[in-house]
Amino acid sequence: MKIAICGMSGFVGSALKAFFEKQGDEVIALSVRSDTSVENIAKKLNGSDVLINLAGANILGRWTQSYKSLLRQSRLETTKKLVDAIALCDAPPHTLLNASAVGVYDADHQHDEFSSHFSNDFLSQLVQDWESAAFRAQSELTRVCAMRFGVVYGRGGGAMAKMLPPFKMGLGGKMGDGFQMISWIHLEDLVRAAAFLIDHPQIQGVVNLTSPEPISNLEQTKAMGRILHRPAFFDLPEWVVKLAFGEGSSVMLESKEVYPRVLQEGGFVFHYPTFDSAMEEIAHAQG
Repeated sequence: MKIAICGMSGFVGSALKAFFEKQGDEVIALSVRSDTSVENIAKKLNGSDVLINLAGANILGRWTQSYKSLLRQSRLETTKKLVDAIALCDAPPHTLLNASAVGVYDADHQHDEFSSHFSNDFLSQLVQDWESAAFRAQSELTRVCAMRFGVVYGRGGGAMAKMLPPFKMGLGGKMGDGFQMISWIHLEDLVRAAAFLIDHPQIQGVVNLTSPEPISNLEQTKAMGRILHRPAFFDLPEWVVKLAFGEGSSVMLESKEVYPRVLQEGGFVFHYPTFDSAMEEIAHAQG
């Protein structure tokens, strides 16, 4: 296959590139900037079997008005250009896998892909707008999957790169009261799930890319301390997280209990279904 990836230099993108190239697929990078024309994108995209769109500024940060604008622009404008480019292709990709996020869901319910309980906040609206932009590409020639990522854990980057150093120094601890649920996925399972979606054309629409076993922040903290053989009692009070991140603290403090119903009913098997299994692999690989 010929697979085009927008956002290939990031943590997830580089893992997808390595996976597909190991399978013998041709992988090309799509760079979409403000001055990149739709026509040039279409020329590069034409003839590709799959487009994977991962573009977007890091959601972890202090959400000033300017940063909120960047979060929206980096997702919505890039996705619009890609969708417009697909429409110009003589041989468009048969599959668009568009990144999305479990941040669309509220903190008060358990969710699968058929949940309509969305948050009433900036992140949820951003995700809904992002998915709407991507679903414009749905046609008889191209199917679209919105991959709602949980927190991605893996060695060498992502959220775990920020979490491991304080824990290894014995400075780890829970955030807030620790009762918030975290929906997460091991990087290897995320990559395998993306390949699974490509190979199963009957699946389209929203797909939760999360482990089947979400975990509370408190239980996660205990597991990391146990597996790393470190104390884990340097808790971060809610007010400290809010002071540091402002509105963006909701990413760390709000509960998201999300289940991958579509993947599991489709027959996908997770290599790392539990946080302990994922953490053991990451800790062993890191040394």
